[in-house]
Amino acid sequence: MTAQNITEANQQYVGLRDSGEPLVTKYDLALVDLDGVVRRGNDPIEYASESLTKAATLGLKQVFVTNNASITPEQVATQLKGLGIEHTSAQHVMTAAVAAAALLKTKLKPGAKVLVVGGDGLFTACAAAGFQVIPATEPNAADAQPEAVVMGYAPTVAWPQLAEAAYAVNNGAWLVASNLDKSLPTARGFAPGNGALVASVQAATGVVPASDGKPSPAMYQLAVTAENASNPLVIGDRLDTDLGGARAANYPGLMVLTGVSSARDAVLAPPSCRPDYVGADLRTIFEVHHAPHEGPDNWWLSGDRGARVVNNRLELDGQGATGIDAVRAACAAVWNATDHGIEVNPDSIPEFSV
Repeated sequence: MTAQNITEANQQYVGLRDSGEPLVTKYDLALVDLDGVVRRGNDPIEYASESLTKAATLGLKQVFVTNNASITPEQVATQLKGLGIEHTSAQHVMTAAVAAAALLKTKLKPGAKVLVVGGDGLFTACAAAGFQVIPATEPNAADAQPEAVVMGYAPTVAWPQLAEAAYAVNNGAWLVASNLDKSLPTARGFAPGNGALVASVQAATGVVPASDGKPSPAMYQLAVTAENASNPLVIGDRLDTDLGGARAANYPGLMVLTGVSSARDAVLAPPSCRPDYVGADLRTIFEVHHAPHEGPDNWWLSGDRGARVVNNRLELDGQGATGIDAVRAACAAVWNATDHGIEVNPDSIPEFSV
């Protein structure tokens, strides 16, 4: 199996794709993650706003898909405008809160009591879905006997709310998480995410939460349906959520190296969350992406860069671990080896500079 083969099992590429035209014209909808792609905390990521604005003028529709459930789509749109992305609006934002409310509707009737742990976005989405919202901040909130507990990140979430959630779940309430992200990128580094909060309730109850946040494909599918798109592209920075969700939805995924997952992480990625394209930042959507190809002596070549696996170790050409083509060549070499059952020593895979 080469890096361009399609597996018979799932009909998905296991390697990087080839695009003879820039991604901005190849696809009709970009499903864009926020944290790590557009912003880092409250700070803009370099080249993001100008790239997305230019892409919009070229006809690429955009929906911003975020595992953040703490704020409403209207608030997200306002934040994006503040970052220089003027062409967006609330209808072009899909949050994990909206997905969580949609998941609740699959089992609960309108008017059902739902205990909510989180921020404004989750409260608003659950109320809009027709549920009776019980804030976990209310004294003895679990005594209201909610049918479900839904949890989303908010900086105000503290032990008392987690305790009420645990009490309710132990009494039989359905546990739903807006997402299971263990960490949250901020301007200062990585902080505990909603997955860390949910894990405390899971530990106290033994109940595994349901979630339609990424890597579930639900948010992507909801957005594609709403936009009536036929050829979407997922753009994200996290392999485990953004790119894993792309694989789950069978949509092509572009990984940008501006957030959580590194180039080294991409090289080590299992088939379930491998990207189809890799770029340094959002300017890569205006580029043609040529897939690496196999050359002589087991070298995998991307542009003028090469990589191969010898004796279970990654070997790079004399230019070392610099440049995006080195990353792409390394991905092809390591993925091809592992797909042939060869275990590549992770210590041989360096950190890359792009």
